[in-house]
Amino acid sequence: MKPEFWQQRWQRGEIGWHAEEFNRHLTEHWSRLGAPAGGRVLVPLCGKSLDMLWLAGRGHRVLGVELSDIAAAAFFEDNGLSPAVTDEPPFRRYRVDELEILAGDFFDLDSSQAQGISAVYDRAALIALPPQMRPAYAERLAALLPAQVPSLLITLDYVQSQMQGPPFAVSRDEVAELFGTAFEIETIADVDILAESPRFAERGLEQLAEHVYRLRRR
Repeated sequence: MKPEFWQQRWQRGEIGWHAEEFNRHLTEHWSRLGAPAGGRVLVPLCGKSLDMLWLAGRGHRVLGVELSDIAAAAFFEDNGLSPAVTDEPPFRRYRVDELEILAGDFFDLDSSQAQGISAVYDRAALIALPPQMRPAYAERLAALLPAQVPSLLITLDYVQSQMQGPPFAVSRDEVAELFGTAFEIETIADVDILAESPRFAERGLEQLAEHVYRLRRR
């Protein structure tokens, strides 16, 4: 899956993954991470997610990383914000107060740009990546985060042969394989969501679950 795939989806407005409300698992479970007030929260592959506003509203500084300039700019425009924009290759930085998005490839993010990260929120990053890219993503997160930094990870699980991703299915076993060496893993919720997700049923799914995890860097 090349960057052009996502760029074209944003150009065509094919962004069915974008939610117009705060994620319920975020609002219900974020407090369980113990993320410090005023801390910096990393949101990989953030799109124009409203969840970043929720995090900022809880006193966090938010660092989103998003491949698409269209998505980064739309986040601020949609929310009536006028960011300062600076080119800092390989990224373009959009910033208003505690909200910041780096437009560019997440895999180019280095430790200096991620300095001070005290928590991670991943609702749409891991499940956006095909299987061959997911180990590199987990390794990059591990390299960026100091010990004890917590993450809230939300995945989808279904029979992959019934639907072509993205979003891709990521099983509990795969989460353990990807993150078990570098992270402590705790499952905090499993929710059957097929009945409330008709568009996925229409694509052929017979079962669909969300798994919510709390990770902590070892």
